[in-house]
Formats: sequence, structure tokens, C-alpha cells
Amino acid sequence: MAIEVSIVEDDPHVRRTLADWISRAAGFHLAGKWGDAENALAPLEANKPNVVLMDINLPGMSGVDAVRKLKPVMPQTQFLMLTVYEDEDHIYSALAAGATGYMLKQTPREELLSALQNVHQGGSPMTSNIARKIVQAFRQAPVPVAESEVLSPREHEVLDMLTHGYLFKDVPDRLNISVHTVNTYVRRIYEKLHVRSRAQAVAKYTHYEAESRPYGSRPS
Repeated sequence: MAIEVSIVEDDPHVRRTLADWISRAAGFHLAGKWGDAENALAPLEANKPNVVLMDINLPGMSGVDAVRKLKPVMPQTQFLMLTVYEDEDHIYSALAAGATGYMLKQTPREELLSALQNVHQGGSPMTSNIARKIVQAFRQAPVPVAESEVLSPREHEVLDMLTHGYLFKDVPDRLNISVHTVNTYVRRIYEKLHVRSRAQAVAKYTHYEAESRPYGSRPS
């Protein structure tokens, strides 16, 4: 089944290029494209594509504000930011709003198509220097973890698998549990870590695992 992708990008040339890439790629379907968030909100909410490629610097409502508004009503849709910004403030604002991936606009065609597949399958694609900035930021500014945020051994095991690159669909078979149970664990992990995406959970977990392993002993 083709991956439904929508585009919100104000630059006409970039929007046409992205639309052409997706329309001509096997396994993808272009669900829609818009030049601003205001006109995109209603059709996106109605159609709920698999993935939305979202620019940050849009006229009027920003891409970050659009994701923040849409994610609660489109929980199954993945938002992949495509932008020129690579500073920590923009990165964290996008992830906190509910974005699952963050790629730069100079990303080559094949890499972008791979990122769309990755995010649809449960991954959190990021340009390598973006991922590096996230790790560096957590190392420089650690935040204490409250006792109530400690993960259970099973939650730790699920998050550990996600950290090591397993897709959500791989977890049930590996741990011999149902998809519903995995979704429940993931929801609890997000709540305990105060995050809204896999990327945020993995980044937070990776930092504290390296620093002090505050989430309890690794299951044997």
C-alpha cells in the first residue's frame, strides 16, 4: 500500500520539486500540497495522510504551530520537518510540538524518500548533524529525573529496543506481546518522560543511560 504524503511548503519551486519526487517514486502517493498552514489544516485533518512534510518558516502560522495544532487530532500521522534551520531552538520546538523527524532542505532525493519510509515505519529520521546537536545539547544541559519518571523493567526494554533502531512493528514479535500492549507501553513511556515523540524519548533515554542509568537495571 502506497505511503500517503502531504506537503506544506511556501517556496513554489521547492514545493513543485518535492511533489515531483513523491509523485514519481514507487510506493508513494502525493495526497496534497499547500503553500501555507492555514489552508492546509482542514484538508489534512480530514484526510489524515500517513506523513506530512512540513516547512517551519511559513507565512502566517508557522510549521511548528501547525504541527502542535494537528498532532492531537492526527495521532497516527507522522510529521517530518523539512527546513533550513539547524539550531537547537528550532529543532526542540518542532520535536516538542509533535514532529517525529527533522531533515534539512538540502537533503538529496533518495535520502528524503528513505526518511519518509523510515518515519512511516516507526523511525525518527534526522540529518546526521541534527542528531549530533541533540546529543550535545543533552550532554551540556542535563535535567534531573524525578522518581515518578522511573520506567518499569518492561518499559525500559521496549525503549531500549527503539533506541537500538528496531521499528515499532518489530517489538511485539521480539518481546512476544501484542501490538496493543506495545502501544500502551510507548504511551506510558512518553508520559513518564514528558515527551511526545520517539525521537525525544530516545534522545532523553540515551543521555541518562550514559550518565547514570536512572531508569533501573537492564532486564536480563
